[in-house]
Amino acid sequence: MGRSTVTILPSLQRRLLCLGENLRLARLRRRLTAAQVAERAGITRPTLRAIERGEPSVSFGAYASVLFCLGLESDLEGVAKDDELGRKLQDAQLTVKKRAPRKKTMPKAQQPPNEEAPLP
Repeated sequence: MGRSTVTILPSLQRRLLCLGENLRLARLRRRLTAAQVAERAGITRPTLRAIERGEPSVSFGAYASVLFCLGLESDLEGVAKDDELGRKLQDAQLTVKKRAPRKKTMPKAQQPPNEEAPLP
């Protein structure tokens, strides 16, 4: 059985290329070889090469492993952190009640004493 090809939009391809380039530059800044990062991430050198080229067929777990090896795993917390569009869609579907809910009255025995003096 052959591999299936992944077709993605050009804007997403550009973002993956940018991510791969950033990972490659981070690796080079740390003076790590491709073999070292691949071994630490538990992937092969060709997979690391594919990540650094921004290929969409590589699993997200492999990208995350490379981020971890480079000490950049905290960057994953920022992914989809502020979902503006999702919040707007959620707010658009909220229903607004026509009346305010009734106040629940407590029995007189449980009510706190009135501290103000009664008006004449």
